[in-house]
Amino acid sequence: MSTNKVLLQSSLPGIKLFKRGKVRDVYDLGEDLLIVATDRISAFDCVIPTGIPDKGKILTAISLFWFDYLSDVIENHLIEIDVNKYPKKLQKYKGQLEGRSMIVKKAELIPVECIARGYITGSGWKDYKKTGGICGIKLPAGLKELDKFNLPIFTPSTKAHEGHDENVSYDYIVKEVGGQTAEFLKEKSLEIYKKAHDYALSKGIILCDTKFEFGKFNDKIILI
Repeated sequence: MSTNKVLLQSSLPGIKLFKRGKVRDVYDLGEDLLIVATDRISAFDCVIPTGIPDKGKILTAISLFWFDYLSDVIENHLIEIDVNKYPKKLQKYKGQLEGRSMIVKKAELIPVECIARGYITGSGWKDYKKTGGICGIKLPAGLKELDKFNLPIFTPSTKAHEGHDENVSYDYIVKEVGGQTAEFLKEKSLEIYKKAHDYALSKGIILCDTKFEFGKFNDKIILI
């Protein structure tokens, strides 16, 4: 592991800050966005005031792997990762950006957390114990925690700007974004999950569930 100082927050004077997330800082480059993965730690929607050296670099490497591996399933927002090819105004910040940043398309965020589940755990397990289902999807009685579903299910949630996301039904998403978009999000989320799950399983890792975000760019829905 690098002995570099933990980067808890990027600082790029002269570059317009778009937003700071729990872990990533996003800058507005005009036509594109610059995403910087810091070493901040987020747990249960809380940012812990310490960090892990190079965490942001590892997160970025993981993102790059999956964007490439899933590129035959859906287009993504990635434009450039080589800092040497970044705009000249960013070159003086190379120390902060190298290995932990990417320039991406400025897509219009679709405000839905697209969650695909192959096993019953986490908030899905809590929902099931209370209602017998998840996000309005009725499930067989007698399931035990970590049981595998016969087929993965799509269990979306709201995308909260602050606090916790809220699990919602598919019908709710249809009302929010329209039937055609909702169906596309569902189909692609399940397709991505299956391909990622099968790959992870081949490496001895069980991908119980995961979530995706999508955006619209040039009238096309892409993975962001």
